[in-house]
Amino acid sequence: MQRKTSAQQPPKFNNIKEILMTATTRYETIKVKPVTPLIGAEIDGIDLTRPLEPQQVAEVRQALLDHLVIFFRDQPLTLEQHKRFGRYFGELHVHPNTRGPEGHPEILPIHADHNTVRIAGDRWHSDVSCDAEPPLGSILHLQTLPEHGGDTLFSNTYAAYEALSPGLQTYLLGLTATHDGEQVYRSRNRGKGIDDRDRVYPKSSHPIVRTHPESGRKGLFVNSNFTTHIDNVPREESAAILAFLYQHLAKPDFQVRFRWQPDSIAFWDNRSAQHLAVWDYFPNVRSGYRVTVKGDKPF
Repeated sequence: MQRKTSAQQPPKFNNIKEILMTATTRYETIKVKPVTPLIGAEIDGIDLTRPLEPQQVAEVRQALLDHLVIFFRDQPLTLEQHKRFGRYFGELHVHPNTRGPEGHPEILPIHADHNTVRIAGDRWHSDVSCDAEPPLGSILHLQTLPEHGGDTLFSNTYAAYEALSPGLQTYLLGLTATHDGEQVYRSRNRGKGIDDRDRVYPKSSHPIVRTHPESGRKGLFVNSNFTTHIDNVPREESAAILAFLYQHLAKPDFQVRFRWQPDSIAFWDNRSAQHLAVWDYFPNVRSGYRVTVKGDKPF
């Protein structure tokens, strides 16, 4: 039985470890229905508009670790409720390029309509991988949707790595690659007529094979959006290896496809999953907000 809270403020915890120590991780307060064997699960039996109990937070966290991306339906969150939910899992990230609504710097607007030249996220990527400490996870809440289309694809980077030959796995373990926000954000701003000459965007080098800090599993950590080259490898070899890995990561075998409805939420783990937003709905409107949770340095 869940404990009742006497106020509308969420319980206060110093960090996620404290939450996990206060509760077991069996699914007792939420319903978890896998969408595919490899990635994705629908979560039911929880109201994200209300403060959560420690057990609920621990089980949502466990579901994310188990399924890499989790989906919620019928969650009409306000911006404050959206941020509160994100803060259960860590400090919130502020996007290096796109500003949030006034008073909400941690909120990233997601919007496309008949004036849109190119949407963000239409290539396989993990969010802001150019940061020295890329985000742990992202929580997207969409409110306005086209009648058809606008799905999001998610790919399991563990499975992609494990499907490689042992020899290639071993070779990649010793390599790092550069992720540069310049090539993503400056070209995007140019298309919008935004002068960003004075901005400096994040640029970082990360292992091509990343070890998840909680599960201990290894997964591929390169993407066609942010990764520019493999470090200390001739450019032609780097380009060929990356092209193969991008194609490999995009295989349907590793994927789940999410069909949005108004007030749906997708919460994905950027350390073990990549995603792609399908832009097949022009000139219709697709709109909502994203909260992103800070992460740590990949290893």
